[in-house]
Amino acid sequence: MKLLSLVAVLLLLSLSPAVLWAADASVTLKEALDRALQQNHLVRGAAYERDAAEREVAVSRSRYFPRIMFDESFGASNSPTRVFMMKLDEGRFTNDDFQIGNLNHPAVHSDFQTSLSLEQPLLDFSVGYLKTMAEKDADRQRELFGQRREDVGFSVFSAYLEVQKARAMLAAAEKDVAEAREHFRVAKVRNEQGVGLKSDELRARTFLSETEQQNITAINDLKLAKMRLALAAGGEAGDYLDIDGDVTTEPFRMSEEEVVHEALQSRPDLKGTAKLVEKADAAVGLARSAWLPTLYADASYQMNDRDIPLGRDNDAWAVGASLRWEIFDGLRRSNDQARARASRQAAAQYQEQLRNEIVLQVRESILRREEAGKRLEVARHAFLAADEATRLVSKRFENGLATIVDLLDSQSALNRTRTGLVKSETDYLLATGRIYYAAGIFLKEIDR
Repeated sequence: MKLLSLVAVLLLLSLSPAVLWAADASVTLKEALDRALQQNHLVRGAAYERDAAEREVAVSRSRYFPRIMFDESFGASNSPTRVFMMKLDEGRFTNDDFQIGNLNHPAVHSDFQTSLSLEQPLLDFSVGYLKTMAEKDADRQRELFGQRREDVGFSVFSAYLEVQKARAMLAAAEKDVAEAREHFRVAKVRNEQGVGLKSDELRARTFLSETEQQNITAINDLKLAKMRLALAAGGEAGDYLDIDGDVTTEPFRMSEEEVVHEALQSRPDLKGTAKLVEKADAAVGLARSAWLPTLYADASYQMNDRDIPLGRDNDAWAVGASLRWEIFDGLRRSNDQARARASRQAAAQYQEQLRNEIVLQVRESILRREEAGKRLEVARHAFLAADEATRLVSKRFENGLATIVDLLDSQSALNRTRTGLVKSETDYLLATGRIYYAAGIFLKEIDR
């Protein structure tokens, strides 16, 4: 038995995370967010994009350093000029090679050439601009990574609220079934006692069946909500994740103007757009640098051998520098510079449009929260009124002073207000979170 227990424990430890998730574990909102920010594939993908952009910065910096190349080549020929140069590089040139017959019709000759060369930029303004562009792009990817975290965090929050709502909806549906079952019992008793109608009993039974169907739907909705929460938190398709504790309403501490100011300062996507503008500025500088000369130094060491690779019949070295200044290019540089300026203006326009949209999103989210708050207040009053009305009609029905139609209509209204109250409560919580999300401070506020 001990051996079997040990095997069972080892098997459990060897299970993949996906299997462990399927146990329908419960998490708090903070735990769900922590899981998502570590395991969600969208966050991981954004992190890789950020890392790739940072590597591109390192690539751009490498252009400041010398390039060192090693080459080993082999050639064989009976071409007069090729043979002449091979022998000269190998130091094998003799007086016989000056004979007309040997010059015009040389024998086949082979050559192994080993070379080590170096190239160092001394003056190239494009290198600096390319580095700046890579740095701005890396900065933008960092901001997009932050935005992706905000997106995933808010999706987890929404999924968490969906589970919370689904649980409340299931509880409401079970309450509806219990009340419908009681109405059916009363109608059946009244019919058996001869003070009620058979049609009342059948109508109450039909109403009970309808509530039972709604209860089945509520059960499936809860299962799907748990699956969506698991997926948002970084699980696999088919995993379940339940919630441990409900999200409650907290007083909103910021004014509308404070939220707008915070959004314009904190929204990662807006910061990323600003980096695009800065990158476009560097692109304008890059296009302008094409009008300037470049200066490169180079050096090489070469060995040649007739018979073996890496051999050394003879060797030689060379150093030098080259200045290149393109005078005319068919107006290519002029058009490149105009294109870069236009792209920069486009980026600035997109940035300004995004600023306006963010302000609108913030103000809309605040209005929607106020609207959700008023709807919640109305829903609470409607539920209390429907509950009291159903209680009174139920008493009247038991005493033969109301019809089954009146009772079931009242009960239907109560069911609607009960589910409406659950939805209104969830909408209000979601509206509050959406304000923080619109301001780009969702994760910061949730961690408080």
